[in-house]
Amino acid sequence: MTVRYRVELSQAERDELTAMLGGAKHAARKLARAQILLAADGGRCDAEIVRTVQVSLSTVGRTKRRFVEGNLERALSEEPRPGAERKLNGKEEALLVATACAKPPAGRKRWTLTLLADTMVKLTDHDSLSGETVRRRLAENDLKPWRRDMWCIPHVDGEYVARMEDLLDLYAEAPDPERPLVCFDESPVQLTGELRQPVPAQLGRRERYDYEYRRNGTANLFVTFDPYRGWRNVKVTDRRAAVDYAHCMRELVDVHYPRATCIRVVQDNLSIHKPGALYEACAPAEARRILRRLEFHFTPKHASWLNMVECEISVLQRQCLGRRIDDPKRLRNEIAAWQRRRNKLRARIKWMFTTDKARAKLGRAYPVTAKESKSL
Repeated sequence: MTVRYRVELSQAERDELTAMLGGAKHAARKLARAQILLAADGGRCDAEIVRTVQVSLSTVGRTKRRFVEGNLERALSEEPRPGAERKLNGKEEALLVATACAKPPAGRKRWTLTLLADTMVKLTDHDSLSGETVRRRLAENDLKPWRRDMWCIPHVDGEYVARMEDLLDLYAEAPDPERPLVCFDESPVQLTGELRQPVPAQLGRRERYDYEYRRNGTANLFVTFDPYRGWRNVKVTDRRAAVDYAHCMRELVDVHYPRATCIRVVQDNLSIHKPGALYEACAPAEARRILRRLEFHFTPKHASWLNMVECEISVLQRQCLGRRIDDPKRLRNEIAAWQRRRNKLRARIKWMFTTDKARAKLGRAYPVTAKESKSL
């Protein structure tokens, strides 16, 4: 004898189910059960509910039974499912984790799910093992051996902290026309040209270009950025040598900031970023004259991200250089146009990282003595 369950909802239960169907997101199965209960309460037969809600007859009967025998919450919730027995036991799962953390076999760059599954078959008594089983066990242990993260700060010592906080204090100072702050760096550019003429974009079709290209050598960019003025200058050179660097420093002193008493230059630890470069390019008296107007501030090693000009070089790459330019003259013209427009806008960088934030976020990386000593 087939048992027929009669669903009678209270007004509060109807309001709850109606709000569920028209409000926040819920699982599809839960919404289907709510529709079943509302339809059954409205007097619809099981066959009609199957047709309108598009579920099986057994789902309709099970939902109505769980409501009658239990309550609304039980009718809407999932019943616990036993599932299949785990393929890997505790020891085998530990072996999988250890294998995934070890180096891959010779000739392989990294572990894959298939490679791990095949390796586990060799190391255990299993005849076969699916990649999905391996993926689930690795996910439970928060492991993805095919992915790697690159560290930004490999080691923090007293010298790192001193240089970092020196730069952050510089960025926090108020602008001083007598002592301007300038961020300086270089960037290489590869000159590449088209072997075949690209096809322009048309209605309904994107621009098309050939994957082959022609190499026309390289160029170097010396980029200078004043974060206070929102001013930048890009100088294109054929090479990146100490003499070229010295010419940039002389232009800073004589052309760009002739009235400044001291120009504070933020730069990285490249070998040409030394006072001696001025003596290689100029007479001793001239080199000394230029150096008297310059004050160098160096970024910590492996911390070029502390130089604001890196952000400006990134903008230059995205807005101007991310294409094929094969001629040095065209490169200069394109960069000059980009530079004029950006200087006209006086585009600045909103620098958010401060000394206080560095001590809070990198507190664990600070040297122990620095954290224990409150004052000297």
